[in-house]
Amino acid sequence: MSNILIVNGRVIDPASKLDRQADIAIADGVVQAIGDVSDEFRAERTLDAQGCLVVPGLVDLAARLREPGYEHEGMLESEMAAAVAGGVTSLVCPPDTDPVLDEPGLVEMLKFRAEKMQRARLFPLGALTRGLAGEVLTEMAELTEAGCIGFGQAEVPLGNTQVLQRALLYASTFGYTVWLRPQERDLGKGVAASGPLATRLGLSGVPVSAETIAIFTIIELMRSTGARVHLCRLSSAAGVAQVRAAKAEGLPISCDVSINSLHLADTDIGFFDSRARLNPPLRQQRDRDALSAGLADGTIDALVSDHTPVEADAKTLPFAESEPGATGLELLLPLALQWGEQSGAGLLRAIETVSAAPARLLGAAGDAAGAGRLSVGGAADLCVVDPAHEWQVLPENLRSQGKHTPFSGYALRGRARFTLVAGRPVHG
Repeated sequence: MSNILIVNGRVIDPASKLDRQADIAIADGVVQAIGDVSDEFRAERTLDAQGCLVVPGLVDLAARLREPGYEHEGMLESEMAAAVAGGVTSLVCPPDTDPVLDEPGLVEMLKFRAEKMQRARLFPLGALTRGLAGEVLTEMAELTEAGCIGFGQAEVPLGNTQVLQRALLYASTFGYTVWLRPQERDLGKGVAASGPLATRLGLSGVPVSAETIAIFTIIELMRSTGARVHLCRLSSAAGVAQVRAAKAEGLPISCDVSINSLHLADTDIGFFDSRARLNPPLRQQRDRDALSAGLADGTIDALVSDHTPVEADAKTLPFAESEPGATGLELLLPLALQWGEQSGAGLLRAIETVSAAPARLLGAAGDAAGAGRLSVGGAADLCVVDPAHEWQVLPENLRSQGKHTPFSGYALRGRARFTLVAGRPVHG
């Protein structure tokens, strides 16, 4: 492993509130010095970060890699390349693969394949119930040994509250975190957010109550079981208010929001644009404002890409029949920076929402990997970001095999010039 020197950069580490011009020395995959680099340090490669930010590698809590199961030629390869091109060095993948991640062997195989590629670090979520069918709990202890950092149902709501109660009780006993996207099963079957726009377009609606009823149920069960829960991809102002109250009460709850819900509203569906067919659906402007405020004040812990590569055939259908999802790994960084600037939350908080804050939710596995922070003696997972680099979101500019996003055609600022994982250059 070569010695690397990063010079002339502005080093930002939200975990330690560090923000200053400094050179960084890296040896054997570890940060040796931030500033005050020894004269005896011999670099085999020097990276010039003039005009750039040097930040911890991004941590993305919601990225589907489509493996095992849906792989086209080299799907895992392309999505891992997209991750590091976006500055993402650690990512969490949901269990809704094919087959579902409910067996230790599948988890071990996926982790082995990811490690062999030597790109981003992979933290899988195990299925909460076998086959995500919502009936029989998985062997959580075995899945944890295989490398799962938590358990969830991905996009499949648990209709049986008794099964959810048993799952939370079991998880609480062993200290596991349960990751749930709050959506009541029967109310959540529509394709767009309930409101004037959905009515005008004749699209079946998903009311806000689909989210709030689910959150209410989860919070009640958290009180009785003591379980730790992470809510995936909040979408409503009412949902943010519920989480804020639960946190004030001291419940062990955390949550995230997707780049789509943070920046877009239901009006971005336009004239049935299937690129804006997403789960959760895009809601009204007031919801978007509340999500932004919640992310700024820490009620919402992290910002996620909700990366879901969808084939062209599945998107070129009528809106209601098209497959939900959008590519996002390469958009997380510039959209975080844009939010920090436009919302007034600032650069440090913007970077924190995609590094230190999500890393805290990875638990012991994240601590062991040194994810989300940039400190002497820690793993050299970092990216050198050119915040002024302007680029357009076009299919040919994306590494992912998923080319569809509601941000298509947008001009964004900010791109990773170099990405390092364990001191190894993996992009740039």
